[in-house]
Amino acid sequence: MMGVFRYDNKYAAPTKEQRERYMKGDSEEHLFGPDGQIMLIVYDEAAYLKDDIDGTRILFTGAKDKEKVYDEIKRLLDFHAHREDGSRLFL
Repeated sequence: MMGVFRYDNKYAAPTKEQRERYMKGDSEEHLFGPDGQIMLIVYDEAAYLKDDIDGTRILFTGAKDKEKVYDEIKRLLDFHAHREDGSRLFL
C-alpha cells in the first residue's frame, strides 16, 4: 500500500513491514530547522521525515506521495518559526 503514514509521537514508528518494504537500500540524510532538529531521510521508494521539535514522524511512500515531503518540510519550518516568534512576545 502506497501513501502517507503519520506517527504523532517520537516513540511511534513505521512497522517492520513498512521498513522492510520501503526503507531499504541507499539513503540520503538532510537536516533542516534550528540545530538540525528536522531530519529527512530519502530512500529509493520512500522519504521519512522526523521532526524532533514536536516528535512527529511521517513516512511518504510511492513516487507521487514521496514528492509531498518537500511541501511538508516547508510547512513545518514555517509552523515552528511562527510558533517561536509568538512565544517570544510573552517573554
